[in-house]
Amino acid sequence: MAFSFETSAELFPAAIRKKKRAGFTYRRFDNAADAVRFAIEELPADSLNGAYLQVDEARFDQKGIRSLYDCEAFPLERKLPVAEPEAVQDAKEDAA
Repeated sequence: MAFSFETSAELFPAAIRKKKRAGFTYRRFDNAADAVRFAIEELPADSLNGAYLQVDEARFDQKGIRSLYDCEAFPLERKLPVAEPEAVQDAKEDAA
């Protein structure tokens, strides 16, 4: 089954928190694209760590959310540069 960015989505904060994180609570989005964009572009990194995105029955952790944001099928304009695959980054470092 292919992933649909048009499906509604829910973004949950980390289940276990030692301190209360200001500003990040459960949020529901009309479509997964908006949820992914919000998670990557607007959430502080410490809030994204441990959070998960649920789309239908599928759950995505921080790494999964980043993968959705970086994939070619992501329908929204990105504010942040798309991460390069590790192999490309390693090759650039080796060349330097």
